[in-house]
Amino acid sequence: MSSSLFSELEARRHDDRLVERFVRTGRSGGLELILDESPTGSATAMSSFPCGFPPVSSTERVETFLLQPGNTSLGNPSRAQKFWPREKNPSSILHYDVSTCTVESTVDRANNSLHLLETGNHKNPEISSSETSSLLVIDPSTIIAKERGHISDLLSCPPGFSEGMTFKTPLRNTADGPKGGADLTSVLTEDIDIENLMADRPESPTTEKDDDEEEEDTDDGLALPEVTLTKKTTATISSWATVVDSADPVVDFHRQLPNMAMTWPFELDPFQKQAILHLERGENVFVAAHTSAGKTVIAEYAIALARQHMTRIIYTSPIKALSNQKFRDFKTTFEDVGLLTGDVRIKAESSCLIMTTEILRSMLYNGSEVVRDVEWVVFDECHYVNDAERGVVWEETLIMLPPHVHIILLSATVPNTVEFAEWIGQTKKRKIYVIGTMKRPVPLEHYLYTGNSHATSKEMFLLVNSSGKFLTKGYQDAVNAPKLRSGGSKSGASGKDFKGRNVKQDFNIWQSIITRLHKDNALPAVAFTFSRKRCDEYASGLRSIDLTTNDEKSEIHVFFRKSVSLLKGTDQKLPQIKILQGELKRGIGVHHSGILPIMKEVIELLFQRGLVKLLFATETFAMGVNMPARTVVFDALQKHDGASTRYLLPSEYIQMAGRAGRRGLDATGTVVTLCKDKVPEASDLHSVMLGLPTRLISKFRLTYNMILNLLRFDELRVEDMMKRSFAERELQREVQRVALEHDELKEKLANFDDGNFSKCDDIHAYYETYKDIEKLEQKVQSCVLRSSQGAKVLTPGRVVLVSSAEYCRSLGVIMKATGGSGSRFSTSQPSLTVLLLPGEAQDFTLRTPMSGGVLMTMCQPSSPVKHCIVTVAHSAVIAITRATLKADWDSLAFQHSRHGDANDKRLLGVVQELLRVAENYSTGVETVHPIQDLNIKDLEFVDAVRDLERKRERLLTGFQCVDSPHFSEAFRKAEEKYALSERLSHVEYVLSDDSLQLLPEYGQRVQVLKSLRYLDDQSRVQLKGRVACEISTHELMITEMVFQNVVSDLEPAEIVALLSCFVFQQKRCLEPNLTKTLQSGKDAILQLAFSLTELQSEAGVTSEADDYVENLHFGLVEVVFEWARGKPFCDIIGLTDVQEGVIVRCIQRLSETCHDVRSAARLIGDPHLYDKMDEAAQLIKRDIVFAASLYTR
Repeated sequence: MSSSLFSELEARRHDDRLVERFVRTGRSGGLELILDESPTGSATAMSSFPCGFPPVSSTERVETFLLQPGNTSLGNPSRAQKFWPREKNPSSILHYDVSTCTVESTVDRANNSLHLLETGNHKNPEISSSETSSLLVIDPSTIIAKERGHISDLLSCPPGFSEGMTFKTPLRNTADGPKGGADLTSVLTEDIDIENLMADRPESPTTEKDDDEEEEDTDDGLALPEVTLTKKTTATISSWATVVDSADPVVDFHRQLPNMAMTWPFELDPFQKQAILHLERGENVFVAAHTSAGKTVIAEYAIALARQHMTRIIYTSPIKALSNQKFRDFKTTFEDVGLLTGDVRIKAESSCLIMTTEILRSMLYNGSEVVRDVEWVVFDECHYVNDAERGVVWEETLIMLPPHVHIILLSATVPNTVEFAEWIGQTKKRKIYVIGTMKRPVPLEHYLYTGNSHATSKEMFLLVNSSGKFLTKGYQDAVNAPKLRSGGSKSGASGKDFKGRNVKQDFNIWQSIITRLHKDNALPAVAFTFSRKRCDEYASGLRSIDLTTNDEKSEIHVFFRKSVSLLKGTDQKLPQIKILQGELKRGIGVHHSGILPIMKEVIELLFQRGLVKLLFATETFAMGVNMPARTVVFDALQKHDGASTRYLLPSEYIQMAGRAGRRGLDATGTVVTLCKDKVPEASDLHSVMLGLPTRLISKFRLTYNMILNLLRFDELRVEDMMKRSFAERELQREVQRVALEHDELKEKLANFDDGNFSKCDDIHAYYETYKDIEKLEQKVQSCVLRSSQGAKVLTPGRVVLVSSAEYCRSLGVIMKATGGSGSRFSTSQPSLTVLLLPGEAQDFTLRTPMSGGVLMTMCQPSSPVKHCIVTVAHSAVIAITRATLKADWDSLAFQHSRHGDANDKRLLGVVQELLRVAENYSTGVETVHPIQDLNIKDLEFVDAVRDLERKRERLLTGFQCVDSPHFSEAFRKAEEKYALSERLSHVEYVLSDDSLQLLPEYGQRVQVLKSLRYLDDQSRVQLKGRVACEISTHELMITEMVFQNVVSDLEPAEIVALLSCFVFQQKRCLEPNLTKTLQSGKDAILQLAFSLTELQSEAGVTSEADDYVENLHFGLVEVVFEWARGKPFCDIIGLTDVQEGVIVRCIQRLSETCHDVRSAARLIGDPHLYDKMDEAAQLIKRDIVFAASLYTR
């Protein structure tokens, strides 16, 4: 106790009202002195102490206790046990007794909204927690004030549970209640079936009983309260994913969360409330909401929650630009925010770290200590998993996250959110709660614009209203508008080209639509144009358009000059900066990858402030950037994707159109499609605007970096990574289904009773031969059907034997043959129209050989005879007979296609003829011989036919079991055992690594790594492999360059120039003018790329991503070389036709590559190369290329 308290005691030592009390604290049984003032001056007896109140007779003893506690028995817990021994009595928790005094304990957890502030009774010291930090005060003056059943405000649903119980005490006479104690043993040992209890209860949430029924249910013991199950949230539940009902308004949200970790000045939407409730319970959520619905609120609350818990949170984004923007947004709300990207590192020790997903993956592979303190990881724009090149990064990161990290997934609306969440939950072994939105917060209206001048600017027709209904009238009006304008007929057709259009007419169209939008107060607008060149042309060509006031021009000028002043003097005069400054003053901006990064940020910030009224942008502007507009305009609905010109996918259209409509400002968002050449077909418009978004599809692929990193550690095998990938989700579901079946099948096979039939010792050999014949028959029949000879036989009138899921060995006649080219290697899918006589399934075990063909048993037609006409694939034909029927098949087929087979006497005649054929084949169907009749001479095919004939002959004459009277029973036993064995083999295959789709490719890549000595014969990572682990891109190429000294003798500027071929991705540009040294280095790199590509081809690796020759682009070698030599940026842009923004991005990525090569030089112990790479990184890191982001200032 402190000296100040002792002084106070000295001053009050003669106070008669001073009452000394002791309390037990902690589990050790130690005591502390509590002083209280009693108006009577007497102490109340401490009846709750086992041995009475400890004697204290004078203040001198109090002074001794306070100053020298070690000299007293009370100061030594071990000695104190002598006075108050505690006996262990665990069974006492099963008994309830009414106490005359209470121990009050206040449990106050971390200050979140789910903390418990309830009182409890701690009678038994055996169950008191040693970690309790609250002070348990025994006050003898306190008499129990709360009887059982009077406690209110208790949680009816525990945190983490979807359902709870409400305890309602039945009405009863207190005089009939239990006297004294009540034994709970019988209650605790009784099994209560909650599921049956739920099923048996009526629909109403509560059930009222009259007093008579209440009395009948009451015994002399403890009266059990009535239980009412309450649904907390309506949800659809699967094994690992739970879909939360987004229509639930969560009316008791503030009651459940009275003390939120973060609040907002607006009312949260239901999906936001539901997500926050799950975050408070420490659960994982997948939020798939419409664009601009407010998904960031969930991320902000997770950040606040992590700060409250004194843990860390990581926020990942797919692109660096989005990371910078989120850093600025979160920094204004939370002070402790850091940023980690490829070339920027700001406050890496912060509790909230914003980074790209690639950075987080590197942390996981390297075992970063940062991850140890992380409680949450937010994956923003996780639908980016569909990206062909980088989607694998998301899957790797999700798989490798440690178990203690909770996951928050934010995505646009996709059809298979539950499937994706199911995969994550199955992989991480935890429940994922899927939360979505039913509709956009601001509905959209979609228009077609056919005007081409100011006079026709009214030609804007509503195509899809705010309810999502496609308006046919609006479409017809749009189609007819150009016809009416030119005086033509009104019955125009969609897809018809308008009159010839030139560049000037393009500008007229844009002027007319901008004037219309400006007049309708529908600005600001984003105009999506799928060409960087056209974006620049439109913005610069609309010089007559001025959308800003004088005050806005002044504000734009001040902000622009302030931002540009951060650049070097010569960089401020770049042509692109001057052009953009003039356009911005008129309220027009341009946003695409060719714009300088700092200029893109200037345009974004001005757009957010409402100063840019019209923004020409490519689709990258819609990738996660939260910058809504009043209107979105599409220059066209078609784009070139690198292979062909196609219509936009629904997900692409929704992503861009979703930028229309500002929440809280606009009642609806406007989306306008310009019809310059023609009005698209209605089906195409409907598919683009109202089609389903693209499903989340796995882009998982093996990379050498992944293989080497995983082989270095034992925690996760490469096979385990493949198993847990999204691509293998179906296999893993089957693994879960068959895992328990494996032991059961083994036990059945071990205890299988063969029957011990006489003369059936060779029944299993017989059955194996029988199964071999079946496989050979399928192989031979498949070759026959693919051959040109088989196509000639399968003509109308040919009688065949058809077997499928609906029809078993049914006799039929071909009426019509369609498709197929007659080539053996044809990939088309031919089909046959067949008239069948269906029959009942029968037992088939024997085949009888005969000269010139084979007799095959068939199903006899059912009685009464019925026929049907079906279309089957060629694979359904299991036998081609020698019989043919004559009829006018073309006429019959045409008649059937038009009117069916009703009352067609000719068809009934064919049925009668087919019945006679069936009678002739009652003992077996005579089939054509594939060699003698069809004259197929292929050597492999002939060998298969001969082998089939030998096995058939042996099947009938080479086994003793066929003469046994118990043959059928023995055959059934063998068939049953074979089926069990086959099933066990399949189960073992599924449970093994051999079932993985990528396992063959994994073996091929390991072979390549062993050939290059990255791995030894035991697949242990060698020095070259450890170096490759440090390389983030083109790991094999750069590692081989280092070990083969391709760049060791070059100057730093030359090295960094040649390395640009690994990061520059534009295929078409001016050919650079290279020095002899650079040309020699280029040739050496290409030669190395050829050798690696050839080595991979020999091993069987054929992935396009690993075609090194095709993926190397040397278009910026000269530009980077001159930049590294110190030339200003205004000089190097004249050396190429590549746009400024692409050049800057390439050089920025080169900084990361230089760091990778420097790390490789450190590992191999090459100080000269290390110094050169360090110098190269410093040479390129200057001026406008590495100007700090406006978002990080």
